[in-house]
Amino acid sequence: MNKTTFTLIIGTMLSFPVAAADSYTIDPRHTFPGFEINHLGFSIQRGRFNRTSGKVMLAPESASGSIQITIDTASISTGLADLEKHLRSDDFLDAERYPLITFTSDKLSFNKDQLVAVDGKLSLHGITKPVHLVVDYFHCGMNMIAMKNICGANATTTIKRSDFGIDKYAPALADEVNIVLQVEAVKD
Repeated sequence: MNKTTFTLIIGTMLSFPVAAADSYTIDPRHTFPGFEINHLGFSIQRGRFNRTSGKVMLAPESASGSIQITIDTASISTGLADLEKHLRSDDFLDAERYPLITFTSDKLSFNKDQLVAVDGKLSLHGITKPVHLVVDYFHCGMNMIAMKNICGANATTTIKRSDFGIDKYAPALADEVNIVLQVEAVKD
């Protein structure tokens, strides 16, 4: 190979931007996956999970990244101890048998540098299904109180609980469950 060809190849390789993803750790003090379900046609009942962990990799300049979130099933919180006990039972989440709910994704969709959607797999009650999350809020920057770089987002989706083998009291208790994921993650 002559010197000119070698220089041209090296120059071409160096002209492509290398986009390394930034690594973030889920902040469990500011990340609470929540849900809403129609209760017998009378009201919308809400709850959340209080223990969440995970990692996020973001590279907006190359429109890529990944997400791994783990939720402690037994950390479900509704404000009613009896209801929480029932939701942890084998009638619903069966928290003893399925202690973790997980979401993983390596397909993040960006509009310029704004995260707008995430496609991944939700594992719940021993069943894994694809889900699409719509991101309606996304912001990264310096948290002036913590003096750390943080990214935050709000994402939503709707699932059918029967798709995950949780069909007790259906259809009186709605099959569709709205999921809301508010998340903050601290740059590593």
